[in-house]
Amino acid sequence: MSGIEEKASSDLKIQSAETSELIYEVESDAQMRRRVLRKLDMRLLPVATVLYLLAYLDRTNVGNAKIAGLTTDLGLTGVQFNLISALFYIPYCTLEVPANMGLKYFRPSKWIPFIMTCWGIVSICTAFVKNFAGLFIIRLFLGAFESGLWPGLSFWLALWYPRDAQAQRLAIYVAASNLSGAFGGLLAYAIEKMNGIGGLDGWSWIFLLEGIVTVIIALSSAFVMPDFPDTVTFLSPNEKTWLTETLKKDTVSSSKELKHKFLLQALRDPHAYLFASLNFFIVVPLASFAVFLPTIIVGLGYSSVDAQLLSVPPNIIGSLCTVIAGIVSDKAGVRGPFILASALLSLTGYVILLATETPIVGYVGTLIASCGLTPASLCTLAWTAGNAGGDVKRGIMIAIMGTIGNSGSIVASFIYRSEDSPRYRPGHATNIACTCVAATLSIVGMLEYARLNKKKRDQCEKEGIGLDRADEFGELGDGSPLYRYTL
Repeated sequence: MSGIEEKASSDLKIQSAETSELIYEVESDAQMRRRVLRKLDMRLLPVATVLYLLAYLDRTNVGNAKIAGLTTDLGLTGVQFNLISALFYIPYCTLEVPANMGLKYFRPSKWIPFIMTCWGIVSICTAFVKNFAGLFIIRLFLGAFESGLWPGLSFWLALWYPRDAQAQRLAIYVAASNLSGAFGGLLAYAIEKMNGIGGLDGWSWIFLLEGIVTVIIALSSAFVMPDFPDTVTFLSPNEKTWLTETLKKDTVSSSKELKHKFLLQALRDPHAYLFASLNFFIVVPLASFAVFLPTIIVGLGYSSVDAQLLSVPPNIIGSLCTVIAGIVSDKAGVRGPFILASALLSLTGYVILLATETPIVGYVGTLIASCGLTPASLCTLAWTAGNAGGDVKRGIMIAIMGTIGNSGSIVASFIYRSEDSPRYRPGHATNIACTCVAATLSIVGMLEYARLNKKKRDQCEKEGIGLDRADEFGELGDGSPLYRYTL
């Protein structure tokens, strides 16, 4: 063999060894990722899912109680029930931003079980309400205590997972809102049979039993809920190091400190209000669907007993579609297209409800609408969490989205009025308009973030900015030229 051939053979062996080592490292990192995410899933997702399921159950069981006799027994007339539904969301929306600051300050394992125990007690008290005034006060307190749960859990989960793994995890816990509708219908159907036991009406037992379960679960969650990745105890030292380093790279070293300037960054960011507006027009049909689905089904011509059971399939289908959307959205690495597709699905369902006179066709419309409502909400949440750099800004942007977006629930409380029964066409028409606006705003968001990403790429190329300078821009959060937005 000549000297040249020997050198070539030697170079080939070195390259082969380097390639093998690189493949080994990639495989090792992939295995570490799977192991760590699996452990996080086992410890975080069951807690978040159960807590949110109970929250949504306690929030929407008033819809089941309505057709179980609540309005008749309390003498509610006109729009009084709609007012009761809306009252919940006034303190709920107002307190979301300070509630998320409270979670960061007091720690998730203390803050969330505390507010949950409080609203569980309020739910128990609802069982003994005798008039409109009492229910009025109860709903205000319920909204105040629940205000920290949804944005708190969303913020908490976003702190633990890389951006490309968030949507499918958020999907599992957000799908609990649909499951609560399914369980709520089944539970209401069963609990309503307890009418007269202990001198309580059937609707009173709905609030009493669900409130007791909430308190028990809330107190138990304080012992199993971990706080933050840098204080984790259920991961090995190597796993903890991998997680913290991965999260640092994922946010290009965005600051995690609790500083007021990060609060101001979020409040001044116009994209926070784009997401909030998008969420508003998603929440109007979503919230009205959650509370008034049994009423809509009764309006189609079914009995109140059948409506409790028929409210289950739309919610089950909605849950499945939400989880599927989360998984596919993460794999595709985009959010906007899924919001657009979901909005168009919901639009189709409400058009059917508006146009048909046939009960079974109208019921199919509820099934189609449910396929788009919660997936759109999920992807908006993941979009907001993934496009905010830094812990504080992320938490505040999620809360802003919730504060303004969830105010759509106040509107939703009044679009299905008793005088519009049995077809409730004004309510369906309102939801059609909202889904059209949501679809339009999702397109606006995609175009805006595509523009910003191009601008940042051009800046990095022009100024020679690389990842080795990430720490220089840590205080800028997602304003860093190295930060790339998700479309």
